[in-house]
Amino acid sequence: MQFRFDHNNINVLDLDRSLAFYREALGLTEIRRTDAADGSFTIVFLGDGVTGHRLELTWLRDWDRPYNLGDNEFHLALRVDDFEAAHEKHKQMGCICYENEAMGIYFIADPDNYWIEIIPVR
Repeated sequence: MQFRFDHNNINVLDLDRSLAFYREALGLTEIRRTDAADGSFTIVFLGDGVTGHRLELTWLRDWDRPYNLGDNEFHLALRVDDFEAAHEKHKQMGCICYENEAMGIYFIADPDNYWIEIIPVR
């Protein structure tokens, strides 16, 4: 028996805003969408076009408050082939929320304040 990663899920308040952020900040694109027949939820899977791993964004119609992210110690992590260009892009977008120069990484925050670690190819 062998397990392999398939996807991660996060819930979002404003699906269109989140889709725009992930497209602009990370180049992730929509690969599949499911809408509930009663309109109560929408699920969108995003992909990077390289790996099979997907990010699932879930929007719930009746959710009306920010999600409790606790101490926000969990995060997604993505590698980038041009770390300096990515850093400059994210700096211009104003979404860098933490930098660790000693480790050579930084984090960006999405519209719902989920953190995403940006790692250079080493």
